[in-house]
Amino acid sequence: MTGIRYLTGDATSPQAKGPKIIAHVCNNRGGWGKGFVLAISKRWPEPEAAYRRWHRERAHNDFALGATQLVQVAPDLWVANMVGQHGLKTSRSSGPPIRYDAVRQCLHALAAHAARLSAGVHMPRIGTGLAGGRWDRVEPLVVSELTSHDIPVTVYDRA
Repeated sequence: MTGIRYLTGDATSPQAKGPKIIAHVCNNRGGWGKGFVLAISKRWPEPEAAYRRWHRERAHNDFALGATQLVQVAPDLWVANMVGQHGLKTSRSSGPPIRYDAVRQCLHALAAHAARLSAGVHMPRIGTGLAGGRWDRVEPLVVSELTSHDIPVTVYDRA
């Protein structure tokens, strides 16, 4: 039993009451323009603007693999930009860009934010799209860092 609730639906439209955090994985190169981030940007401009500013000013902040940025988009709703992907997948890359240790660090930080806000976490199957990761490796990280600490998690699969 993972403690994760699985739903068919849109992760940008969380199905729950109370404070919510939508979590997703970003790359460490400042790229935003493919995958789940397009759905986020369609709803709110703030997460993309914050991520781009965070990357641009990285010499003076914590932007790096394993870092998490929380961006408020509504009174009870935040988006967590989690840097868990090294670079971008190209035809010349060897192996997927996901970095599981970085995803674990991101989820650890996310748990602290969720606990402080009394928020549930909502996400697609993070790290399995453009990052090229495998859910059978990501799911145990979500369990160990979130659900085992009583943070409610809902994972959305598209219809």
